[in-house]
Amino acid sequence: MKKFIIIFVIFFGVQCLGQQKITVWPKGEMPNSKGLKLKTVEEKEGRITQIQEAELFAFLPAKEERKPMAIIIIPGGGYHHLTYDLGGYSYAKWLNTLGISAFVLNYRLPTSPDLKQREIGPLQDIQAAIKLIRKNATQYGISPDQIGVLGTSAGGHLAAMVSNISTDYTELKGDWQNYSTVPNFAILVSPVIDLGEFAHKGSRDNLLGENASIEKIKEYSMQNRVTEKTPPTILFHAQNDNAVPVINSILYYEAMIKNKVKGAMFIFPEGEHNIGITNKSELTDNWKKLCADWLKNMGNK
Repeated sequence: MKKFIIIFVIFFGVQCLGQQKITVWPKGEMPNSKGLKLKTVEEKEGRITQIQEAELFAFLPAKEERKPMAIIIIPGGGYHHLTYDLGGYSYAKWLNTLGISAFVLNYRLPTSPDLKQREIGPLQDIQAAIKLIRKNATQYGISPDQIGVLGTSAGGHLAAMVSNISTDYTELKGDWQNYSTVPNFAILVSPVIDLGEFAHKGSRDNLLGENASIEKIKEYSMQNRVTEKTPPTILFHAQNDNAVPVINSILYYEAMIKNKVKGAMFIFPEGEHNIGITNKSELTDNWKKLCADWLKNMGNK
C-alpha cells in the first residue's frame, strides 16, 4: 500500500510539473477592462465562452529533453469561444514530444462584456503573454529569442495580428517595456486572415462587430499588415476547408513573398477545417513532420 501511495504521489507531481497555470497580467494592471466580475463559462467540455482574464497553461518537457524554443498556442473558436483542449492542449503535448516548451493561452474574447474596446482585447493578452514568457525565460529554461506562436483558425488571425502589429497595447510599465511583443516566428493552421470578401463571417462579426466599417475591415485583414519585419511564418491549410477558405492562407503568403518574409505554405487536398494532431487523411497528417522539420531548421539558426 505504501509503495502504491509513493508511486501515485510521484506520478501526480510529474503531472503538476507538466501543466502549470499562470496568470498573464500582474495584479491590477490588466488594461481595457470595465472592472466587471465575470465567471468562467464553459459551454461544453473543452470550449470556454467567457473568462475573467487571460491565463496561460504551461506544458514543459523534462529538463534533460528541453530545447531553447517555446511556442504559445492560441486556440481558435471564431472569436466566440476557446477550443482550449482540442485546439490547445493537444498541440502542447505534441510539441513536448519534440522537446519544445508550450504555453496554451486562454485569452479574453472580443465578445466579453468587460472589454472597453473589443478588437484589441485578444491582442493585448497575447502581447502580454509574450512579454511574460520572455521576462521569465530563464525560469522556464528557454531562450527569450526563440519564442513563437501557433494559432489555429481565429487563433491564427490573432497569431498574425501579434506578428504584424508592433504597437505595444499592454500598457505595462517599468522593465516590462524592455520586452518585445512580436514573436520570433509563427505557425498558422487553417488561419482566418481576410475579414473582407473571403472572411469567416462569425470571426469578423465577433471581433469587429456586425457593422464594421470598410476601413476597419481592411485594417484587421492581416494580409494588408505584412511588412519586411513580419517574422518567419509557416502556413497549413486544406483546399476543401468550407469554414475558412484556403485563399486566406494564399493571400497571406503572397504578402510574405512581396515583402521578402521567409516562410513556407502547404495546402493539402483534404482535411477540411480539422487539421490537427489527429487527421483522417494520411497525407494531411504529414503537416506535423513538415512543421517539426521547419522548427528544427529555425532552432538551428
